[in-house]
Amino acid sequence: MANLRFKRLRRRLWRGLWVAVFGLGLIVLLANRWVINSTDAYVYTNWALLPENDVGLVLGTSPYTRGGKPNPHFYGRIEAAVQLYQIGKIKHIIVSGANPDETYNEPRQMRKELIKAGIPESVITMDFAGLRTLDSVARAKEVFGLDRVTVVTQEYHCYRAVFIGKKLEMRMAAYAAPGPGPSFQPYTREVFARVKAVLDLFVLSTRPKFLGEPQSIKVQRPAP
Repeated sequence: MANLRFKRLRRRLWRGLWVAVFGLGLIVLLANRWVINSTDAYVYTNWALLPENDVGLVLGTSPYTRGGKPNPHFYGRIEAAVQLYQIGKIKHIIVSGANPDETYNEPRQMRKELIKAGIPESVITMDFAGLRTLDSVARAKEVFGLDRVTVVTQEYHCYRAVFIGKKLEMRMAAYAAPGPGPSFQPYTREVFARVKAVLDLFVLSTRPKFLGEPQSIKVQRPAP
């Protein structure tokens, strides 16, 4: 009798576990489809179709891979930002990323590479508090006073950035920078990051870790 009860309990536990796994999988799937489907029209792979915005927001990443080699995602974003500036799709560039200590500073590295590529120092603004995508996008609005911006990052990352901006009532466009598609680990991380973005925006009302005083962006326009 006791053995029969144990078997029934075990079946119930397994059934409950599979229901929980199915429910979690469904939530992940629906959140990802929501993020992608609601933003796909604002993500551009062809610069000719990209609308013009005064400011481009380049999202930070490490210039090196874990193996110490140059990170193609980092340099792809730099290449894309340079291209958009040179063809007049953007007139000012915010480089937003993390700088946890003196040995690691994404905005300074991005600024250095942009200047090396011929971008004037005067059109580059560094945002040192872009600890994650939500912080970078929210600070573009709340600190730098922007209600429209062009995000520059790889395509798989564009959807989440635009999703956040749209929730903050910003007019967003995103340009998909060149670079390899995400490998299994980064792609898996992005899948769950989209779920976290939905929770941050619609459940937790998450705010950027740092805001600070407003800073104005002075856009330099070509002489008529």
